[in-house]
Order: sequence, then structure tokens, then C-alpha cells
Amino acid sequence: STIIAISHRLATIEKADIVYMLENGQIVEQGTHKELVAVRGRYFRMFESQLTPLEDNLEQ
Repeated sequence: STIIAISHRLATIEKADIVYMLENGQIVEQGTHKELVAVRGRYFRMFESQLTPLEDNLEQ
């Protein structure tokens, strides 16, 4: 079966078979979470920005 999930919280889609990163209604990146992180593009920057506050909270 196919499930389409739309999320701004990237942890929600981290285990998806394929991720499409959209910008202004256009697909700008696609791949698995691991592939997109390795490319260090838009997806990586968004994922990293969401991790930083979590890491800060863990250190406190």
C-alpha cells in the first residue's frame, strides 16, 4: 500500500522509503533520509535546524 505523508517535522518521515523535498510547489530534492542527509542540501539544512534545539535541550 502507499501512504503519502506531508510533514514539516522531518523526524516524522525519517523512515520513509522515499522523501520528496518541495520548495514553492516544486520537487527540489528526493531520496531516502540517508541519501538526502549525505547530499547536505536543503533537506539536510532543515533536518539539522530541527535537531539543534533538541540537542540544546538535552544538554540542559
